[in-house]
Amino acid sequence: MEKTTQQTQNQLIKVVFYYPESTGKTTIAKTLAEQYNTQWVPEFARDYLQNKYDKTGKACEASDIMPIAEGQIALENQLAEISNQYLFCDTNLLETYVYARVYFPNEDFSKLKSIALSHDYDYYFLTDIDTPWEADDLRDKPNERQEMFEIFKNYLVKYDKNFYILSGDLSKRLSEVKKILQTNNYATISK
Repeated sequence: MEKTTQQTQNQLIKVVFYYPESTGKTTIAKTLAEQYNTQWVPEFARDYLQNKYDKTGKACEASDIMPIAEGQIALENQLAEISNQYLFCDTNLLETYVYARVYFPNEDFSKLKSIALSHDYDYYFLTDIDTPWEADDLRDKPNERQEMFEIFKNYLVKYDKNFYILSGDLSKRLSEVKKILQTNNYATISK
């Protein structure tokens, strides 16, 4: 594996919020990081693609996928160095891979898949679509939310990831995550 996509190994408990777009994962990752006095990892693709869109008016292209993956893992590794017990990730490379497969189904992303599956996370939380849609320059599937949710869920099942579906308002979601982290109880994880 190339150094630019290697995940730094450490003793942190890595929690990833994995989702279709506009489901509240940024809010929950930020909030939990504040409450646990640690770091959260933003979604590198948001800034990368917004910058591209602002400069060129173009959306994501297949050639953007590996730079996004490299930027995401670099950001995660950097923030892991200054984290305390937990690292809350707004995304990960498995999510990048899923998006790549959805938007560019005829491209070969086997390298990204291999890298993504080599990375370790202690918890996957799939955020439900029961939150209001918020439009922006990059979000483009307001009418396909259920379909996208199922696609993301199916990849978690396919790659045998333990995951929990987070539904409800922010308070309920925070409570569920904390309960699972405190009990370390995978019995409540969905499949």
